[in-house]
Amino acid sequence: MGHRQSKFETFTDTSVRSGVLHGVAAKSLSRPAIFDSLEHKRRILISGCGGGFDIFAGIPLYFALKSPEVEVFLGNLSFTALRNVHGARPTECSMEIHRSTKHSIQSRGYFPEYHLCNWFKDELQEDITIYAFDRETGAKQLTAGYEAIVKKHHIDAIVLVDGGTDSLMFGNEEQLGTPHEDSCSIAAVMGVRNIDTKLLACLGFGVDSFHGVCHSHFLENTSALIADGAFLGAFSVLRETREAQLYCSAYEYVKNRMIMQSIVSSSITDAIQGHFGNYQSNPRTGNSELYINPLMSMYWCYRLEGLAGRMEHMDKLMDTKSIGEVGDVIQRYRATLEEKRKPRQLPM
Repeated sequence: MGHRQSKFETFTDTSVRSGVLHGVAAKSLSRPAIFDSLEHKRRILISGCGGGFDIFAGIPLYFALKSPEVEVFLGNLSFTALRNVHGARPTECSMEIHRSTKHSIQSRGYFPEYHLCNWFKDELQEDITIYAFDRETGAKQLTAGYEAIVKKHHIDAIVLVDGGTDSLMFGNEEQLGTPHEDSCSIAAVMGVRNIDTKLLACLGFGVDSFHGVCHSHFLENTSALIADGAFLGAFSVLRETREAQLYCSAYEYVKNRMIMQSIVSSSITDAIQGHFGNYQSNPRTGNSELYINPLMSMYWCYRLEGLAGRMEHMDKLMDTKSIGEVGDVIQRYRATLEEKRKPRQLPM
């Protein structure tokens, strides 16, 4: 699977052979490599990259990283109608959400960020801020939104989180899932200056089958990023851990306050609890056959610049000013491909 050289590629065969990834020594199997990459970081921003409930895919990482020495902040590309929300706007495309945020969203309407703030207060007695980004924006404005947060909080690492795995599509696959928001967030964070640690964590292998994502392509792309030195390993969110229990608690709290439950989060939390196969806990999936399984409860972690280096249209994505332009860039890039990578069944 060849690809052109990109300005985002920083990995070499020599660095991989010597056991060094992007200047960081590969340590051991004693803990996932993503935590080695964040070991000396003290102010970390975890942000949902694909919109909606993606922020929940960051909850286990949030609690795993948070400590008296490490501050962790939360952000999310929001599917909420932010025009109906009244709060501080650090930039044109971003808004601070608190438990006291005034809004005119109807009762049980769609506002996961607000309800998550309330869960933190009601269950943990913590007042937190979640930064919500307008989903209609392009990468340029979104970069400005991220840079404002970086400046305000002196952020030294950004971790994008995806509920699902379609963020790992390079763009040359026949089926991409829902690529617009993920691609916009990746391009935006790649444009953020003065941050040398930018990572991606995917949680929910298999949940994107409904959108046509080929998981053989996900594994093939992961192999390509292993070869590039950009893969930071995979690990399970174990049911017995505090992080898993808080994640499941947060989702349970929020879903009971909204009419629309998240299919992705329901599938992941069901997998964490040990359910399997066509297990139905979400009324939205009643007409579909599900395949809940242990792979859905695993994080897959990457260096963002490695993924960006495999997306041949990344430079153009970074110049977009609206989500419509993001779609146009993706469409024009795909029109240049002589052949797209065809899906295949996993031979297992």
